[in-house]
Amino acid sequence: MADAIVVINAGSSSIKFSLFTVAGDDLDLELHGQIEGLGEAPRFVSRTAGGEVVGEKRWPAGTALGHDGALEHLAGYLRGEVSQHRLVAVGHRVVQGGLKYTAPVLVDGPVLRELEQFAPLMPLHQPHNLAPIRLLLDRAPDLPQVACFDTSFHRSAPELAQMYALPRELHESGVRRYGFHGLSYEYIASVLPALDPASASGRVVVLHLGNGASMCALSGGRSVATTMGFTGLDGLPMGTRSGSLDPGVLLYLMDERGLDARAIEKLIYEQSGLLGVSGISGDMRTLLGSDEPGARLAIDLFVYRIQRELGSLVAALRGLDAIVFTGGIGENAPAIRKGVCRGAAWLGVEIDDQANQSGASLISRPASRVRVWVIPTNEELMIARHTRRLLKSAG
Repeated sequence: MADAIVVINAGSSSIKFSLFTVAGDDLDLELHGQIEGLGEAPRFVSRTAGGEVVGEKRWPAGTALGHDGALEHLAGYLRGEVSQHRLVAVGHRVVQGGLKYTAPVLVDGPVLRELEQFAPLMPLHQPHNLAPIRLLLDRAPDLPQVACFDTSFHRSAPELAQMYALPRELHESGVRRYGFHGLSYEYIASVLPALDPASASGRVVVLHLGNGASMCALSGGRSVATTMGFTGLDGLPMGTRSGSLDPGVLLYLMDERGLDARAIEKLIYEQSGLLGVSGISGDMRTLLGSDEPGARLAIDLFVYRIQRELGSLVAALRGLDAIVFTGGIGENAPAIRKGVCRGAAWLGVEIDDQANQSGASLISRPASRVRVWVIPTNEELMIARHTRRLLKSAG
């Protein structure tokens, strides 16, 4: 009977899970899947590491399953699967660790209560991240649980890079640029040295492009600047999020359009980004397959904003050795990669169109001054690694 670690990533509309077995120094993926479409048409699917569907359930459209119901279903399913192994811990993705939690931590009641205090910083994410932890603390209080934070990786950035030009008291009380997608960037930083040692020890910009999108400047594998800030709204336009926005726009919407805080929250989190600009969809796959002018406009704006942020991050690094594309769009949309790289020709970026289309890992030409990589991210494996490490140190 092998030891097993379960990883849970609970978001606003889905709950993802992975089951790893511990084999010496290795972690082997056994199962992974998710419950998605919460509040609309919930669907559960579980797959083996090879992609074979081994568990599936659909609920009728409009079913009020909710996060509690989804967690109950997932817990019941995993009880059956884990019975073949010895469950030793559960690792969780938690978006916000605040100023206190700069590394993964074992969670007990007091730690959970502290993490709940960060909910106002990420109100649409943090409560959902913490719900499975609370459930397991109640049901299995002796089972070790580890919280891994999206913000931790960016704490290596210089203090200046974390500051807003606001009164110092606000900065010291926690109003600062936290940055997110840290687990993804940490994973890329962990695997890049094996692929490109010279670039990994130098200056790299990683583009985590998905429904949530951000970019990070790495120097020697450490974060020095990132596009997201106090919340996951800043920086690039995303599926339904606005990205960077002049704060004066919010004041205008309040004063002239009569929007209150909740209406503005809905607008900039759920009705903007690719969806708002295109008027069609927040899904890049849909936009790339559409002939509608709005779809083309949203794609062009997305690529343009990436190109601008790339220039900013290169300035922070004072040069560039490599670019890495990751995330759902970054890994699977050759047209977006081509558009970004075309706009980065001034940096000496030259991509091989055939390599870009074929799914190769290295897509830059040999003559390119900047190497361009496509590397699938694996936040779940990063969480499992942290969980195993903390278990060893605690034991």
